[in-house]
Amino acid sequence: MTPEISDLTSGVSQLASKVNLTPFQALMIPVALVGALFLTLGTQLQSRGVQRVEARLGRQTSGLNVRHLLALVSSGYWVLGTVMLGLAVVLQLTSITFAPLIVVQPLGAVALVLTTWFSSRQSGIPLSAASRRAVWTCIIGIGVFVFIAALVGHETVISRAQLVTVLIVLAVVLALVLASFRFVARHRSALYYIIGAGVLYGFVATLAKVTLNRFVNHAFDWVTVFAIIGVIVAAALGGYFVQNAYSSGPADLVIAGLTVVDPIIAVSIGVIVLQEAAGAPVIAVLGFLAAGATAVTGVFLLARYLPKGRR
Repeated sequence: MTPEISDLTSGVSQLASKVNLTPFQALMIPVALVGALFLTLGTQLQSRGVQRVEARLGRQTSGLNVRHLLALVSSGYWVLGTVMLGLAVVLQLTSITFAPLIVVQPLGAVALVLTTWFSSRQSGIPLSAASRRAVWTCIIGIGVFVFIAALVGHETVISRAQLVTVLIVLAVVLALVLASFRFVARHRSALYYIIGAGVLYGFVATLAKVTLNRFVNHAFDWVTVFAIIGVIVAAALGGYFVQNAYSSGPADLVIAGLTVVDPIIAVSIGVIVLQEAAGAPVIAVLGFLAAGATAVTGVFLLARYLPKGRR
């Protein structure tokens, strides 16, 4: 073995020894990536289903009504997309059960890259150089973020106090969302629906993580029941927001928003409340901020430079 190869092997071994993930936890990274693929396919199909229903029943000015929602159930595209999203949820729950939230949750941003590629192929409109740079900016930002998280993130037994804190914050968020809905919905703002859905789904992921963590650690109690109720309420309201987002903007933009807001909320709770990065050095925190800012920049650049034919 040459000295160069020996040095490289030694460096990789030292780096691997510093990773805080067990082999089984590391396996959750490809599980999350496959989930992102199903998220992409489900988003594309659901978006097409919503567009077809509105083409048949007419476009609403203040959100989808009951008639539109019932019509979606009879749409083959929408139903198949829902099945795909269901598979994505199962894979996401599996990954966050056995690996730190801050490691696997940001990987959902891969769905943005896949959605952009699928949309380009479907529309026949090639990506511009600016769009490709935006995609690579997002990939680099998320890649660095997950790499740092793998070095400093760790699993902890989630306490009842932490769970109560998350539930209180969710209650405040639900009150704000419901209070703002009647004033904003009439303007058909895609950004409002996307941000609202991203925030709600961030809590869905976090509460699901808490519930599964407490179940695995035999700490299931009456407070955990409220967490399950919170998951159901936030998921239902977030799902309604997503359907309205499909109606108000392209699938690319919906995914762009969700893959930024959802991980930001989930990771913020994971770091601040669940203490998944407790003891991380300052340089790691700075790395998180820089990588997160890079990923966010890439997403908004992509939204800005989407081919006009798909807006």
